[in-house]
Amino acid sequence: MELRHLRYFVAVAEELSFTRAAERLHIGQPPLSQQIQALEAEVGARLFDRSKRWVRLTEAGKLFLEDARAILAQSERAAERARRAQRGEAGELRVGFTFSTPFTPLFARAIRRYRQLYPDVALTLHEMTTLHQIDALEARKIDLGFVRPPEVALPEHLELTTLRRDALLLVLASDSPLARKRKIKVEDLAELPWVMYPKESGVGINHAILGMCRTAGFVPQVAMEAGEAATIIGLVAAGIGVSVLPSPFQSMHLEGVVFRPLDDAGAVTSLQLAQRRGDGGALVEAFVRVALEENR
Repeated sequence: MELRHLRYFVAVAEELSFTRAAERLHIGQPPLSQQIQALEAEVGARLFDRSKRWVRLTEAGKLFLEDARAILAQSERAAERARRAQRGEAGELRVGFTFSTPFTPLFARAIRRYRQLYPDVALTLHEMTTLHQIDALEARKIDLGFVRPPEVALPEHLELTTLRRDALLLVLASDSPLARKRKIKVEDLAELPWVMYPKESGVGINHAILGMCRTAGFVPQVAMEAGEAATIIGLVAAGIGVSVLPSPFQSMHLEGVVFRPLDDAGAVTSLQLAQRRGDGGALVEAFVRVALEENR
């Protein structure tokens, strides 16, 4: 049984005339009659009572009409969903993001705009570090990721789109003598204790911090590690040490903490979108396009 057989049947059932149904379907009447007879043989039930002057649905035909209409409607919905998915208007999109990303206004604007433009896409968001996002992209657990520059070489089959650049700011206690300076040199931090993300956390910011410190001629003395930026800032307020975080985190106002620019050309990080090269599809392309537009 093919969908066209159901369409033929519905046309005859609605017109109750093989002549009018054939005109509606733009086919000849004899082939239409043959198709209906073949359909009845396949179903195993007579669907129409007919004479030379009239055509009527049998009880079996009335029931079959309900199901035929439902099947045709469902097939059209399935086809439309496929067409919308092809255009990037339906389906599922899984997006990863780093801990600092939600503090960037671009993130909120891009997510909000994407949901407005593509309400039928099931958008799921996953908070994870940059390295974990790279692993998730390779394992096809996510389709896109908001990442910071990774501390490892990016696999060849992944690509990055830079969205914006953020300054790296020094986080220190407000009663620190350094807090009185407008800009602070990295070498001024050589003898101070540091609060940083754990080495194994996969956070890209650690790589940037270590690079700046090495250039300044020292290795940071890590007094304590913490997995959350809020915890790091709280530990700085408690006098445990200093830290460096991307500028969006300065929106987390906490008493006893100040953010200061670093007098270092390398004190910058990028917010990027990571994706599988040549394997994005319409859903990914649409999201990247929206993110770039919202970044203008």
